[in-house]
Amino acid sequence: MNALREPSFAWEPLTPRGVAAFARASFERLFIVQAVFALLAAASVSWCLSDGIFPVIDAAIGQLPDAGSIHGGKLDWRDDSPLMLAEGKILALSVDLNHGGTLRSPADVQLEFGRDDLAVFSLLGEADFDYPTGYVFAANQTEARPAWGAWAPNLLGLAAIGTFFGLLLVWAILSTVYCLPVWLLCFFANRDLNFRASWRLAAAALMPGAALMSLALVFYECGGFGLVQLGFALGMHLVIGWIYLFVSPLFLNRILPAEKINPFVPSK
Repeated sequence: MNALREPSFAWEPLTPRGVAAFARASFERLFIVQAVFALLAAASVSWCLSDGIFPVIDAAIGQLPDAGSIHGGKLDWRDDSPLMLAEGKILALSVDLNHGGTLRSPADVQLEFGRDDLAVFSLLGEADFDYPTGYVFAANQTEARPAWGAWAPNLLGLAAIGTFFGLLLVWAILSTVYCLPVWLLCFFANRDLNFRASWRLAAAALMPGAALMSLALVFYECGGFGLVQLGFALGMHLVIGWIYLFVSPLFLNRILPAEKINPFVPSK
């Protein structure tokens, strides 16, 4: 790359040239841009939960009987079985005390409550989880409705906060891991980059993948594609980060060779 084309203003990490600019930027600038991308990711996760999953849980609670609970590792169910409580594109909730297999939803994930365990059906197959014996869970509208109403906003907030700070933490760890390969690449490619600049470039290179994953979640919730495509996007968001790691340094200046001085020629 031409040395005159090295980017000088860091404001967007969506292109290799834009990522390279963060090598020369301040940590404060990098953190501000990371915070924006983490907020977008947190918003996409929160919207997916509030629009695609929480309404199904709310509808399922409306189908619960007036009495019932899970206690001692057993489901005390006082209504028809099998019964589909609620279903959506992402999640379905049903009750089949004997797991007879007569209720199967086209939802991506189905949670089926049996007499002794919870069966989870998804694209990856089936998994069974025994009910914990030391706890009591409400399986009736009288108790579940107010409990869910109190916890739903908190869960949504925790999901958003966890996504935001989780991304910042993961980016910091991965940047520390990736900065050495970036520095070595720049060393052999004769690019002007120290360890701190390598860390900033590595951190910026992770944001395009996060943006792709946030967009994929929105498309998934809108019905633009299914679980298989979402899984593909999950893998691609990692690959994109690696691509940016190795391509972006090429937009940095080369280290110019020192000017050779002939000792036999008198200096002017």
